[in-house]
Amino acid sequence: MREQKRVQTRQRSQTGFTLIEMMIATVVLSVGVLGLAATLADGLAYIDMSKYDYIAQQKASEAVESIFTARDMGEATWASICNVSSGTGCIFLNGPRQLCDPGTDGILGTADDNCVGLPDAILLPGPDGKFSDAVRVPLSNFTRTITITPINANLVQIQVDVIYTSGRWKGRKYTLITNMSNFS
Repeated sequence: MREQKRVQTRQRSQTGFTLIEMMIATVVLSVGVLGLAATLADGLAYIDMSKYDYIAQQKASEAVESIFTARDMGEATWASICNVSSGTGCIFLNGPRQLCDPGTDGILGTADDNCVGLPDAILLPGPDGKFSDAVRVPLSNFTRTITITPINANLVQIQVDVIYTSGRWKGRKYTLITNMSNFS
């Protein structure tokens, strides 16, 4: 009789995992896999957003370069390099503006910018990998604000804010701040 009990006890201890243990292990594994999937989704969203970060950086630099070029080439006088709300003769518009092609003066952010029709866009190679049949991607989800603040009679601070929407991130902002003197 004792030998029978010993055999039954040995068989019970070697039966493996119980159903409850398997259910708990499945839940723990599921939580881990779902966490990994969420991390992967966030990573993909950040990768997609990085191209918009780069475009915002380039569009802010483009605006600053057009202001420096206008000063250096004599397209804009020192007195006109200010926001319209700052006084008479100022050429830069206030507030966020859609990205447009520069107008006849070649300066971004002024009243003569060409916003008729399509907004500013980037060109990507066509299906054959060449620009002969380029794909135009409009930048309608971008706005740019140029703020010019006088520091003294011969120095201004230029702040360019580019705001854009990318996926679930609404109102992402890239800011470029630089100083410009009256002397080129």
